[in-house]
Amino acid sequence: MPYKRILLKLSGEALMGDRSHGIDPQRLASYASEIKNVVEQGVEVAIVIGGGNIFRGIAGASNGMDRVQGDYMGMLATIINGLALQSALEDADVQTRLQTALKIEAIAEPYIKRRAVRHLEKGRVVIFGAGTGNPFFTTDSAAVLRAIEVDADVILKGTRVDGIYDTDPEKNKDAVKFESISFKDVLQKGLKVMDSTAFTLSQENDLPIVVFDMNTPGNLEQVVAGKHIGTTVN
Repeated sequence: MPYKRILLKLSGEALMGDRSHGIDPQRLASYASEIKNVVEQGVEVAIVIGGGNIFRGIAGASNGMDRVQGDYMGMLATIINGLALQSALEDADVQTRLQTALKIEAIAEPYIKRRAVRHLEKGRVVIFGAGTGNPFFTTDSAAVLRAIEVDADVILKGTRVDGIYDTDPEKNKDAVKFESISFKDVLQKGLKVMDSTAFTLSQENDLPIVVFDMNTPGNLEQVVAGKHIGTTVN
């Protein structure tokens, strides 16, 4: 396996399936099955999931809410998604731990790097909730930060699009897909892979990013096996 330890970044919206909000149980079960297949091959899996299917702090701020308050609400949304994913994984007989940057001991462990690494070494999936624990930072930033801290080999960003394009492929049928692209070229072309804080942190730490379609069954397994799926940024 090219990757021994991965950080899988999922958006909250990915859990909606065809719904307008909330969590689609079928999509959740599908993701759990995909993750289980990878774990059974001996790959150590950490996950960061967004909360946009429930609440976005920046959207709340645009409607007059205090941004800091809104961001904390968004962090709680990621914990709800983390609990749902944990439950789905455990239903699939995958040992899972949820660690959060905000202390909620009744439902999750506090984030401790050494404990997270130990869980990974024991073959448990570790879900990191509540982002970085700080307002003004996205779950993209949390994904890169946690990946660096636990020494992941790569960030796998699962989306509904099969890679990075020069323009939005959902709006432009002539959009051109990049098979691979450098950090420098992403910045020069102004492509939206992650927010700038997360992207710069990844670049400075030589942490490659693979953007791929998580909704196609088998894609996660193929990416982890080293097959060229999606777009690689390095």
